[in-house]
Amino acid sequence: MSHLEIRRAQASDADEMARLSGELGYPMSVDEMRIRLDRLLADARHFIAVAHDGDRRLLGWMHVEHRTSVEGGERAELMGLVVDSSERRRGTGRALVDAAERWAESQGLAALTVRSNVARELSHPFYEALGYVREKTQHVYRKRLHGSAGG
Repeated sequence: MSHLEIRRAQASDADEMARLSGELGYPMSVDEMRIRLDRLLADARHFIAVAHDGDRRLLGWMHVEHRTSVEGGERAELMGLVVDSSERRRGTGRALVDAAERWAESQGLAALTVRSNVARELSHPFYEALGYVREKTQHVYRKRLHGSAGG
């Protein structure tokens, strides 16, 4: 791999970010990705970064959010991390998580939470190797609401 660079995502990254999302099992159109990026990139509580090596093709992306809740207070949560299958185990994921941690610290946040689906068995040792500790296992429930726009 040539020189890896991490930079803030841009609207023009929508096509490559959509490709990577589909690779992880979350397919979406480029238009859907562009709409989401337009909204999130304008919100200071969100930081989205991409990894590349100077080529147009992205190697990965991550999304971290500054969250606030009654029970948990202020924290950062890694909302998404995707690395191209051809680039896994080469340091790209680690570099993206490092960028998320640096951003969280720059926001004055003391913790970064990561949720990882139990089916993603390879991601669990990855996060543990980075110093993350499993705090709990939970079920996630969803109900589609009438008239809602998206998922």
